[in-house]
Amino acid sequence: MHSRQRLCLWNSCRIAAAIWLLAAMPCPTWSEDQVSAALAKPILAPDQSFTEVLSFTERRLRIMPPLVSREQFQEFVETTRRELFEQVIFRGAAATAWRRSPVGVEYLETIPYEQDGYVLKKLRFEALPGMWIPAVLYVPWQVHEQSSRPASDLRRVPVVLNVNGHDRLGKAAVYKQVRCLNLVKRGMIALNLEWFGMGQLRTSGFSHGRLHQLDLCGASGLAPFYLSLERGLDLLLQQPHADKERVAVAGLSGGGWQTILISALDPRVTLSNPVAGYSSFITRIHHHTDLGDSEQTPTDFGAWADYTHLTAMRAPRPTLLTYNESDDCCFATAHALPPLLAAAEPAFALFGRPGNLRTHNNVDPGNHNFEKDNREAFYRMLAAHFARDDFAIPADEIDVSGQVRSAEELQVPMPENNSDFHTLALQLANELPRRSVPPDDPEKLQDWRTRRRSLLRGLVACEQQAPQAIQVDAQRLDGLEISRWKIRIGNEWTIPVVEFTPANPRRTVLLFGEQGRAALAEHATRAHQQGSRVVVMDPFYFGECRVQQRDYLAALLLGTVRQRPLGIQASQVMAVATWAGKSQAVDMITFGPRAGLIGLVARAIDPARFRTHDPHDGPTKLRQVLDDDLSFEQRPEWFCFGLLEHFEIAHLKELGDEPGEPKHGEKP
Repeated sequence: MHSRQRLCLWNSCRIAAAIWLLAAMPCPTWSEDQVSAALAKPILAPDQSFTEVLSFTERRLRIMPPLVSREQFQEFVETTRRELFEQVIFRGAAATAWRRSPVGVEYLETIPYEQDGYVLKKLRFEALPGMWIPAVLYVPWQVHEQSSRPASDLRRVPVVLNVNGHDRLGKAAVYKQVRCLNLVKRGMIALNLEWFGMGQLRTSGFSHGRLHQLDLCGASGLAPFYLSLERGLDLLLQQPHADKERVAVAGLSGGGWQTILISALDPRVTLSNPVAGYSSFITRIHHHTDLGDSEQTPTDFGAWADYTHLTAMRAPRPTLLTYNESDDCCFATAHALPPLLAAAEPAFALFGRPGNLRTHNNVDPGNHNFEKDNREAFYRMLAAHFARDDFAIPADEIDVSGQVRSAEELQVPMPENNSDFHTLALQLANELPRRSVPPDDPEKLQDWRTRRRSLLRGLVACEQQAPQAIQVDAQRLDGLEISRWKIRIGNEWTIPVVEFTPANPRRTVLLFGEQGRAALAEHATRAHQQGSRVVVMDPFYFGECRVQQRDYLAALLLGTVRQRPLGIQASQVMAVATWAGKSQAVDMITFGPRAGLIGLVARAIDPARFRTHDPHDGPTKLRQVLDDDLSFEQRPEWFCFGLLEHFEIAHLKELGDEPGEPKHGEKP
């Protein structure tokens, strides 16, 4: 070997040794305190995520169309009813079966009050098989006495379905009893209906946030609410004396919501008086006191209709919209009423019946109430449309204070094992998920995976969009660079990201967790000490992207326009992974079961973006939310409509674990 060759070999060895020594030396690192400070520093504007939710939702709400003829209006009504029934209220095989199933009615006790002019009948009926609703029927004494006569001889009288809102006393609420007593003393048959989660049904299994347990199983959680109303009407109209031309519904707050729901969708309701019960979705976006609970913001409802639509659909039937001037709860007159009138007045005008749409603004007391002033407005409406020459309806309220009963006196015996949302969901889940077995043939297996991913993407409404990165700032310390970014997705979502980059990163690690990025300093420090480029993000609902007050209401808004929090979160994770990994897959680490599910779904939909997924305290079963009897407020993204009908956690892992890649949870 020549001397020049020996010298070149010697220099090459020295360079290789130097490179090896540099690689073996520990990477320059930041302390955990420094990392924590960098992660905690705000990136977004205050409440930016909530503002983006509102804008995102508003763009997807269905607007009331202009209607120029009666024929066009009737087509609009029929189409909207059909879409709401098929796509929302009776969505899923179970809900369809509930509607078609025969249900029972049991009259349990009749209590005569002849001196007061009426009888009370305690009864219960099934909203759906096995789910019994207690109720009290108020029947005028003369009507009761004539019940044995031939049907042709019976005098027909108006019937009124009285529904209540979020009042823990339920059917025993004084203002509701007073209304029912005044109606029966005017010669009408009144049904005092109990509501889920109130009065005798005030149990955890009937709390409204648990209706989403049915959604998770692919059965509409709104169906029991509607069926309770529909079967209440059935019961009323089955009374021998019922006048099918004079059928009214009235209620306060949640009862007002029930009133407009059944009154718009069931043509049998001839007169409607919702009291401080609803406003349009668009109104709610701008007046946050109106943001409604689970049943008032149902899954997918807003994609097909707004409450402006329902109000207009009342035309030309008599409708009294009652609101309160200084409502201390929600739906104050000034902001709730005008959009409803703007939608409904043209519809009533089409039929030449503008006077059938009336309003009442309560000033005394003006708060959230259905007290004397509002009740008398209801009596006047009944008098205007239900009175006959031989059937007067006085407008002044009758003093019935001595006839109000206690909750115990109105108690209706109930079955021991009455079904509720939770027990019904558990029953459905026993047959879930419905899933085809993966084929053995490799070619067919790939096609099966593709179809399963498409199904999952549709269930969670995941839209894959290109990220746009906007650097907020950057700094360098001891050989490490920290950059803070806003990642814009679809021009609708902004995701805060903090990036730690050493000189020669060996891989990219993506971190996120339920407590937000500020809680991940220890894990970020450990990862970059191992020579990794570390990207820490806050997806929607976590950390800096969390809505500060009643955050589950934001998730409900997204759900009502056919979006899913889980799909939005997964799409955000996928977009950040695309930006962070560039042409390479990233290693994803999640913290907590909610974050773990997001990571599972993201990787199952597009495993090429994620080399590995290491879930810390990750989910074991999707069904766990049913076994633990959790409500929507506790894990909003888990209650994705129909997800458990087709997938369990193990199935999501299978889709994420492509052949030849590191398996789920396997360290790289």
